[in-house]
Amino acid sequence: MRPFSLQTHRQPTFQLSTDPLVLETVRDTDGLNLKPPDKAMVLCFDDKTQSQALVRTQPRLPMGPGSIEEVTHDAIRHDTTTLFAALDLATGAVIAECKPRRWHREFLGFLRQIEKSVPGDLEVHLIVDNYCTHKHAKIRAWLAQRPRFHMHDTPTCASWLNQVERWLAIITQRAIRRGSFSSV
Repeated sequence: MRPFSLQTHRQPTFQLSTDPLVLETVRDTDGLNLKPPDKAMVLCFDDKTQSQALVRTQPRLPMGPGSIEEVTHDAIRHDTTTLFAALDLATGAVIAECKPRRWHREFLGFLRQIEKSVPGDLEVHLIVDNYCTHKHAKIRAWLAQRPRFHMHDTPTCASWLNQVERWLAIITQRAIRRGSFSSV
């Protein structure tokens, strides 16, 4: 990672990619981030799996002088959902949908949603992680029929290169973890 001046040793939980194509994929991803192609939309895709709809059995106790906010350890679980999200790098707009699972069928449905949302005269460059769903035969067949779609994988163990990861982390920290939900 020396060519990019990354100081990964400063983050105690960092894992270097063992992907033999790491430099090529980093350059590809960063190239899209820094200089997107003309007449194209660059979308950073990821999914947040197993988001739980929990309702706490007791109300939160707010912070006070000398005490931190307290939350009960127990909750009633209503169900889980998977949030699919594609962040438009140019505008910050997000295309999002909740699905019951993270299988190839759900990903294909989300690709169809992207296809409807992106104007037909634009190419679609989709930055994704290396999850096997994105490489499923039905996904590849669907993409082969749509030459305006271009998939770009982040290197293994480097999904942090995908800008939508930050957006999903903010949602988790500010809404999901602190929320109490009566239904999915």
